[in-house]
Amino acid sequence: MTASDGRGPLPTAGRVLAVCAHPDDETFGLGGLIASYVHRGAEVALLTLTRGEASTLGADPTLAERRTAELACAVRELGITTSWLCDHPDGDLVQVPVDQLVAEVQVAVERHRPELLLVFHPSGITGHPDHQRATEAALLAACGADLPVYGWFVPHQVAITLNAEFGADFVPTEPAAGDHCIRVDRAPQRAACACHRSQSGALPLIERKLELLGDVEHLRALTRTAEPAVSRSTADPLPPRWPAARPRHPSGHRP
Repeated sequence: MTASDGRGPLPTAGRVLAVCAHPDDETFGLGGLIASYVHRGAEVALLTLTRGEASTLGADPTLAERRTAELACAVRELGITTSWLCDHPDGDLVQVPVDQLVAEVQVAVERHRPELLLVFHPSGITGHPDHQRATEAALLAACGADLPVYGWFVPHQVAITLNAEFGADFVPTEPAAGDHCIRVDRAPQRAACACHRSQSGALPLIERKLELLGDVEHLRALTRTAEPAVSRSTADPLPPRWPAARPRHPSGHRP
């Protein structure tokens, strides 16, 4: 199977732990993949390391509280069974000792007993230091537990297009042999997007990203314990196709 044929199955797991930096990362980034695991009967848990109080969309003293409620809404829409929310500083996660973050991921691993971890690509998707730090902590925790880790990424041409149209900072990622190119149903992800009302300025960018991706998401094995992609004949049936979004006007939001 090539990295670009769009037919690779989800890596097999009955229990999954997603590790994210901010409320909305689970939806705007991992939402299609999380919903696909839930669709296949997996129990998905989520660890979010900050409350998102430093959103680039404007200062608001109630933002942490609002985003906590929005995260709870998105968790329900995506079918996540368990969610833990930490209180580390949004936008300054790199200042938190990595050993502390690793320990928190390890606690989530002990409680949920996942078969794999789901994270953002080490690029941070947009080069965001918080995203990079969350993935770093997950990888270090997984190393000690001998768990496979898979990183979601935005393929090169999609990133280039979004950067040109929105002035965004997506890191273009070239496909590689063994990448999983997974067909997903966007319906739960779109429902979860509606939960994140405080981030409404980001939605035109997210809608355009979903349009460009269509019904395919991309995963890369980040650890040696991660299983290789397998042929379509051994994969689960594909979920129904979801129509692409209509184009929206550009937004200056940096995801």
